[in-house]
Amino acid sequence: MPLFAGIDIGSVATKLVVLERLPDGTRHMVYKTMVPSGYDPDETARKLLDKASDTLGKNPVAVLTTGYGRHSVGISHTAVTEITCHARGISFLHPGRSTVIDIGGQDSKAISISEAGKVADFIMNDKCAAGTGRFLEVMAHALGMDIDGLNELAIKSKNNLKISSTCTVFAESEVISLISRKTPREDIASAVFAAIASRVASMAARLTIIDPVFMTGGVCQAGTIVKAMELALGHQIHVPDHPQFTGAFGAAIIASDSN
Repeated sequence: MPLFAGIDIGSVATKLVVLERLPDGTRHMVYKTMVPSGYDPDETARKLLDKASDTLGKNPVAVLTTGYGRHSVGISHTAVTEITCHARGISFLHPGRSTVIDIGGQDSKAISISEAGKVADFIMNDKCAAGTGRFLEVMAHALGMDIDGLNELAIKSKNNLKISSTCTVFAESEVISLISRKTPREDIASAVFAAIASRVASMAARLTIIDPVFMTGGVCQAGTIVKAMELALGHQIHVPDHPQFTGAFGAAIIASDSN
C-alpha cells in the first residue's frame, strides 16, 4: 500500500507522520515521531524520514512539509502553510465547520474552517512571545520547573490570581516579584495559564468562533491551558488525539489527496 509523509518543521520541534492508503481509499497513521528541530531542518527531516522508511520497509511516494522550516527541506515534494495543514488535519478527523486554536512554540493562531473543510479565515500572532509556548517556558523557568511541572502545580491552585502585564519580559518580572512576596507558587502557575489563555482568546475573538472548537499543538497537552481557554473563550474546547502532530497529519493527508 502507498505511504504518504507529512513533516511539520516547527521552531522548537519537528514532527513526522506517515499515512498508509488502502485500496478503498481509507487512510490511517502507521508511523509518527517527534524530535527537536535543531539548527539544520533539512538534516533533521532527512534523518526522521530515513528512520521511518527503514522501520516501514519502504519509502513514501510523496512528502509534504509545513511549518516554520517548510522551505528548507530538500526531500520535500511540496510545501504548504501550517494554517492549511492544521485545518486539513482537523477537517479530516471532524468534517464540517469548526474553529481551530493552535498554540505553538513561537506563534499562536486561530483558524475558521468552512463546511467544505477549507480555511475560511484565520488570524495569527507571530510577532510577540506572549500567547505562545515560549511564554509558558519563560514563566516555568522563573518558577524553577518545566511546563509539565507548571501544569501540575497550577492544578492545586485555589485562588484567582491575575498577571496584569501583557509583555513576556514584564510578565516575567511580575512573576519574580510575586515569588519574592511569598505568593503561593500554585497560584502563580495558575495565573500564568490564565494570562496566556486571555491573550489567545482576545486574538481568536477577532474571528467568528464556530463550534466545535479544537485546540492543537503540544502546549494543549497541559490540561490547565485547555480549561483556561474554555473560561477565556466561553466555548468548550476539544483536543484531538496527538494534538502536537495535527500539522504533520494534515500535511500527510494533503500529500495523499494529491497523489
